[in-house]
Amino acid sequence: MLKPYGAVGLVPTIHAARSRVDIGRNLDHLEELAHGALWLSALDIPVRLLVVPEGALQGFTDEALDMDPKEFAHHHAIEIPGPETDRLAALARSMNVYIMAQAKARHEDWDDLFFNVGIVIDPHGEIILKHYKMTALAACERSTSPHDLFDWWIEKYGRTLQAFWPTVDTEIGCLGVMMAMEGNFPENGRGLALNGAEVVYRASLPNPFVQRDVLEISSRARALENNFFVLSPNIGPIYMGPESTVPIDAGGGNSLFVDYMGRVIGRQQDSNGSTYIGATIDVESLRYHRESAKVTNWVKDIRTEAAQLIYENPIYPKNLYLDEAPGNHEWYQKRVIDEQVRKLQDSGIWRRSAHSR
Repeated sequence: MLKPYGAVGLVPTIHAARSRVDIGRNLDHLEELAHGALWLSALDIPVRLLVVPEGALQGFTDEALDMDPKEFAHHHAIEIPGPETDRLAALARSMNVYIMAQAKARHEDWDDLFFNVGIVIDPHGEIILKHYKMTALAACERSTSPHDLFDWWIEKYGRTLQAFWPTVDTEIGCLGVMMAMEGNFPENGRGLALNGAEVVYRASLPNPFVQRDVLEISSRARALENNFFVLSPNIGPIYMGPESTVPIDAGGGNSLFVDYMGRVIGRQQDSNGSTYIGATIDVESLRYHRESAKVTNWVKDIRTEAAQLIYENPIYPKNLYLDEAPGNHEWYQKRVIDEQVRKLQDSGIWRRSAHSR
């Protein structure tokens, strides 16, 4: 029987990395914050899982500064495994915890592209899962999704849930990753659920989405409809450059952990400095609910044959970066966002507003 255990999510102050050397400063802070947070949380219940939010290693300079994707891939993105994840692995071993984290990283087969990658590290320091952010890249992101290389991805990894929404079975439950904007799309949660996920990493989101409750609403919805835990530690303040004396509260706080019924079981509103969030994870309770509930174990009632009709007509273009490189913000607005809106309007799915040009 799997005993309940503590999970801790860090909410660190971040220094935007202008080079890979700068990542070391953030790792120093993460190690210090982790030791304090886990020591305090273990006064309540043994901690088995440490969650590090998106941006904690590198910040978001590629997005905020509209950096050239090829330049970022060659000079800023990391390798997984590599020196940076080796330090996280050492932290996992020293504290006997699983770690779920994120980094912008290269793929060994694509020199000029980089990906947004979620990882799971076990207490032995082994990387046991890599999730390449699948969908819902924010308009300012120039990282590549498996869907942007769809045909190649299937040829290499197969046309399976594990190829796009991987999970890993561990002694603390079946773990999966649903990063940031991915959590705003039900398909990502459902892909993980149907691949066995029980505890899901979901971090981070910036303002204005957090102030408008998008992080909370979507995290609770994904947890409820799939009956899994969702862990959403949000980012703390960010120093945008070495000359910055005052950090920017880009995230807006409101870190939260949600149980398999969509209930908030941990919350940290603060975003003014480094802090953490903690809660108890009871996977056995989740498993009992899934097998004994008559209504609210929703996945058993999915009408898959009918649901397939929803997705028969393509919407977002696949293979976007197979033959062309990602562009800057302006390129993406014109090449993708504007064209997608026009496609939905021309098809009659969306109606044009009175403000349409």
